[in-house]
Amino acid sequence: LMTGQELATAVLEDLPVKVVVVDNGVYGTILMHQTRRIGRDRGHGIALSRPDFALLARAYGAAGFTVERTEDFAEAFRAAMAHDGPALVHVKTDPRDISAYGPL
Repeated sequence: LMTGQELATAVLEDLPVKVVVVDNGVYGTILMHQTRRIGRDRGHGIALSRPDFALLARAYGAAGFTVERTEDFAEAFRAAMAHDGPALVHVKTDPRDISAYGPL
C-alpha cells in the first residue's frame, strides 16, 4: 500500500481485490545497506510506525485479517480469498526479514 486510499477505491468500486501487506516495520533496503557497512543492530533512521493495516481495511469497509505467526497465514489467506469484496491480510514479520530470501 502506498497511501491506503487504494482500499477506499476498491470498496467504492466493489472490486474483489486481495492485498497482502508484509510488514517488517523498517525500510528494509536501507537497513540492509547499513548492516553491510556498519554492522548488525546499528541501523539509523529506518524504523517505521506499524499501523494496524487490517483495522484500516475494515475502516474503509473491506475485510481485514492480521497474521503474527507463520502457522496462522494459511487460514487468514483463505478467509481473504473467500471474501466477496476487497480484503487485506496484514502479515507482521521480524524487522530482520527484509526480503523473500529470509533474515538479514
